[in-house]
Amino acid sequence: MLHIAKYCASGNDFVIFHAFHGADRSGLARILCDRQNGIGADGLIVLIPHECHDFEWEFYNADGSTASMCGNGSRACAHYAYRFGLASEKMEFLTGAGVIKAAVEGDMVQSDLTPPMVINDAISEYEMRWWLLDTGVPHLVTFDADMENFDIAMARELRYKYNANVNIAHVESNGSIRVRTYERGVEDETLACGTGMAACFYRARIENLVADTACVYPKSGETLYLGLEDETITFKGEVKGVFETYWRE
Repeated sequence: MLHIAKYCASGNDFVIFHAFHGADRSGLARILCDRQNGIGADGLIVLIPHECHDFEWEFYNADGSTASMCGNGSRACAHYAYRFGLASEKMEFLTGAGVIKAAVEGDMVQSDLTPPMVINDAISEYEMRWWLLDTGVPHLVTFDADMENFDIAMARELRYKYNANVNIAHVESNGSIRVRTYERGVEDETLACGTGMAACFYRARIENLVADTACVYPKSGETLYLGLEDETITFKGEVKGVFETYWRE
């Protein structure tokens, strides 16, 4: 029997548990993340011991594929690790994108993401200017799209053409950013994507559209607080433990 926790971080939901060793859990991820026949989630996170860090994670998308990084997932698993005594309030853990530092303050969790990188800042698609960035995983970002009408067919085409998540964003007059994201592995728009919000914030900062800190609002409407410190993106917001249950393997 697996003791499982369901978590939500800014609209992204995850199934989380810890184990003594790593394994290929892609099939289990598909079962648990199924919203009709399973628990239902955007992804599965498994925490396993690590000799140099507080723990290491395995991250699976809902379709069973793996991902190097997930911003909201990093905050959810940090809260889980602290809650279940696997780490102190300040921790570091290993992901496929590198070591992530996180800090838990009640239900607010901040993750320091891996250093961002601009891969291509001169992509033209659908008469819009796009940047391809890596904030742990690759993201396409445009500020030219209609925020009220996210073209999912377009996003799906670009996702496969560039093997990247697809984000449309808008910088408000007060310096905040609204973001909508199509995610690989879910293969649809999600309510939030942490690394996607980070990519949008990083492009906006490079183009001097925002200051070193900004509030970012995903489709879920929740508030995320992003900052840039020494080329590290800080990412802070509320995390909710939804419920716990047992699952027979």
